Amino acid sequence: MLEIAIVLCAFLIDLAVGDPRMLPHPVVGMGYVIGKLEPRLRAIAASRVVLRVAGWRLPPGQSAQQRALKLAGIGFPLLLVGGAFALTWLLLLLLYRLHPWLAYGAEAWLVSTTIAARGLGDAGTDIWRLLQTNRLPEARQALSMIVGRDTEELDEAEITRGAVETVAENIVDAILSPLLYALIGGAPLAMAYRAANTLDSMVGYRDEKYAQLGWASARFDDAANWIPARLSAFAIAAAAWLLRLRSREALRSVRRYARLHPSPNSGFPESAVAGALGIQLGGLNYYKGVASDRARMGDPLFPLEARHIRLTVAIMYASSGLFLLAGIGLAGLAVCLL
Repeated sequence: MLEIAIVLCAFLIDLAVGDPRMLPHPVVGMGYVIGKLEPRLRAIAASRVVLRVAGWRLPPGQSAQQRALKLAGIGFPLLLVGGAFALTWLLLLLLYRLHPWLAYGAEAWLVSTTIAARGLGDAGTDIWRLLQTNRLPEARQALSMIVGRDTEELDEAEITRGAVETVAENIVDAILSPLLYALIGGAPLAMAYRAANTLDSMVGYRDEKYAQLGWASARFDDAANWIPARLSAFAIAAAAWLLRLRSREALRSVRRYARLHPSPNSGFPESAVAGALGIQLGGLNYYKGVASDRARMGDPLFPLEARHIRLTVAIMYASSGLFLLAGIGLAGLAVCLL
């Protein structure tokens, strides 16, 4: 039961203070380690031994260099995810030997750094406020801080779509997944998840630079989010019911559209939010001038407006709270039964 209380405190800490800039954030350290690891893994991939191993029985269309990069890329999740788990566990063990309450406090803070409900909500709300006062240039700039697409020419509807899609997608990555892993394995497992997610955001791309080296990191992140993404559909539908939105349509939208998304996980929260709001997400985006047409998700019953950002933020908070309460209830039941 103590672990449950720690996770609840961590969620409340995030809601209260978010990520204060004056405090060191573990993700910054993870980014530093990834930057140092990359040239070393590329050097390993270029070594004669690895190239020789990689060249054995190559599948059609793949070179020894490509396979060598894939093999070396396995080192990213092994070292960073495993290291994050081990270092967090060791830190808490040392603090516990000094005094148990030092360990409890540190664990609550560490788990809170893996959650980003406050930051996600603030980012969405800021964009909504800018649109409410017709400050489109500033809204485009604010959106560019949380998305990878080009934002310079977007109108209000497209700014809204970008904000809604980002908040919806990150319900899983930034909140539900770290909460689930914290409930299962405390701060060590939550921090390991955050390491996997940070790897995906930095090297898990399908471009020429990272398609091979970042392959293992991308797949590891997909696997880590597989269950939370599917649970998010039910959490979002429950939140929609609580907020008197379209809860049944949220689940129908997931069944119809979720698997159209190029990501194996992101389509679940995005299609659920689209159904709950009666809007359509997806469409044409530009990334550094290159067009990318994403599958449409949801039925366009209502035109995209700034108010949909605020409603998505409300869904985010409500679904996160309901998910945590359900997780606490199940964890408490398991403790009682055991």
